[in-house]
Amino acid sequence: MIELEIQTLSETREGLLIEVGRLVMSSGFTLQRQRLVQDHHGVLMTMVVRGPWLKRRALEASLDANERIISFRTAKFEEGAPKPHFAASRPMAGPAVVAVSAAAIKTERPPVPTAVADEGEAAEPAATQVISAEPEPQQEPEFVFMVPRAQPPAPVPAEATPFVDLIPLGPDMEAVEKVLPKLTNDYPHILSRLLALEGSVAEAARDSSLFLAGQRTGVWVFERDFALDAGLALDEAIERVGVPALRALVEVENQGEQLHIRNSPLCLDGGHSRCQFFSGYLDGLLGRAIASKSLSIFAVCCRSCGADECVLAISD
Repeated sequence: MIELEIQTLSETREGLLIEVGRLVMSSGFTLQRQRLVQDHHGVLMTMVVRGPWLKRRALEASLDANERIISFRTAKFEEGAPKPHFAASRPMAGPAVVAVSAAAIKTERPPVPTAVADEGEAAEPAATQVISAEPEPQQEPEFVFMVPRAQPPAPVPAEATPFVDLIPLGPDMEAVEKVLPKLTNDYPHILSRLLALEGSVAEAARDSSLFLAGQRTGVWVFERDFALDAGLALDEAIERVGVPALRALVEVENQGEQLHIRNSPLCLDGGHSRCQFFSGYLDGLLGRAIASKSLSIFAVCCRSCGADECVLAISD
């Protein structure tokens, strides 16, 4: 057997003791004592019950299911001073009053000095010595002078570089002729040679010089590897000549009359477009392979301009 102390919090007290008492008895416990207290939180009830310890959880489940009980706590009952209810209002401590006893202040009047007269002379009235208490000079406050820090000069705004629309120039023939032997010797590893060519010519002649270098390289590759593939239709020439030759330099995918160049090492994100080299390269290859002598190649989009890949459109 076990004795439990049950503390509950409810809103109203009418019939509360009878209802909870029946609940306790139906759970196999007997009521030993109880106490009801009205608090501004609600009705606080404390009960001491006795019953089998195996039915404690069943009793707690019944208390939890009762709608009149807002909350409750159960604990093993201990003899002695009653435990404070868990929901009881806590008394607020008032301000501490400290009694201060005033000490009696005794003021003693200083004795008045008397003058002692010499023999034969009348005693002169005592002279009262007046001591004037001058106020002590107050110390002047110390002033702390703050030296303002010099403000740094405002940054000079950088002058915006004006946009200049370059007039395209023709290819730099001398620079292209100089680099061609190096392109054929290093082919297909010609990236560094093309970048050197771009840096050696005027900016306005950059695209035309790259196109010419690509065209001359394409003619050289066709004569070396595809000389027997001549007189073809455009789509056949792209499939049999253009794509295999271009794959020696970059990763390319054929989509009809468009070639998609992926991850071009010449066209970097945010850099200059160098698709003119690939356009000239295909012009030199396909111009010799197709039966029609009219060929048009232009860049639809470029990786350096923000596109995912470079796309070249080809038509005759």
